[in-house]
Amino acid sequence: MLKKGLLPLALVGALALAGCSDSNKTGSDAPKDDKVVVGFSVYDMQYEFFQKMEAGTKAAVLAKGWEYKLHDEKSDENEMVTGAQALIDQGVDVLIISPFKPSALGPIIAKAKAKNVPVIVDDIGGGGAPYDAIVISDNAGGGKLAAEFMAKQIAANGKTSKNVASITCEPSAVYAARRNAGFKEAIEGLGFKVVAELSGNSKAEEGYKVMKDILAKNPDVAGVFSCNDPMGVAAANAVKDAGKNPVTDIVTVGFNADPEALTAIKAGGLAATVAQDPTAMGALTVKLAEQALAKTAITFGNAAEREVFNPVKLVNKENVDSVK
Repeated sequence: MLKKGLLPLALVGALALAGCSDSNKTGSDAPKDDKVVVGFSVYDMQYEFFQKMEAGTKAAVLAKGWEYKLHDEKSDENEMVTGAQALIDQGVDVLIISPFKPSALGPIIAKAKAKNVPVIVDDIGGGGAPYDAIVISDNAGGGKLAAEFMAKQIAANGKTSKNVASITCEPSAVYAARRNAGFKEAIEGLGFKVVAELSGNSKAEEGYKVMKDILAKNPDVAGVFSCNDPMGVAAANAVKDAGKNPVTDIVTVGFNADPEALTAIKAGGLAATVAQDPTAMGALTVKLAEQALAKTAITFGNAAEREVFNPVKLVNKENVDSVK
């Protein structure tokens, strides 16, 4: 009689064990030997910058043997919110996001936190939301690199003017604003004066107009730094249209290392730019995601805002061919 009772008990035990191994559980509820699933919601895959960021993110995820899910926000706030939340509902263990609209991150992160899913933000902004970490380029450091290059180039050009100008991005671009702030602090520390600081709102046409206005009021400027490359190349064109050289007369520097800027540098139509590395930024977010999942401490460049900085580099005619 005892032996007859063993089989039902064994079956009950087996069924109980099977019930404990739910392959649909993720996040903190997932079994430890389950493959980690990473969801990446990207700003807009039509732009080269984000294509490189996505490539770096995906490569780092797959190198760890993890599963990867991609969502394209397509520069749309509603798509960002619904798509990122859909990734969370699909059971990702960690969410990485480059937000089209940082101020709309709140409901996304609230859902993630409710499911114990860490959130790593890549660039753009955090919108004041309680993300685990945000990766941004060393914008202030990039501004400093631009200032140091400009000062040396002005001296090499034999110019005696200590007046320079700064063209900023749109006021809402808070991280990009650090580029101009870093530039101003460094260039003034080198004995120069920023005689004009105007916004081109990140647009080439406005950058051109702003530069023309700067030249009209300050014809002796020896250099100009622009917050991004569309404005930088446009400013260089304004310099050329004024009958001056944007390398030897007015040292013109941009930021981003966009293809148009690299082409202009090679042609002598722009003195330099500061290169971000979106591929490395993507890889860095995966490293931070691993730390967040393991609940290990993250080393921040700015702990108050949970910011982790990715290095930038100065690009001019001497090293422009090394940039891809």
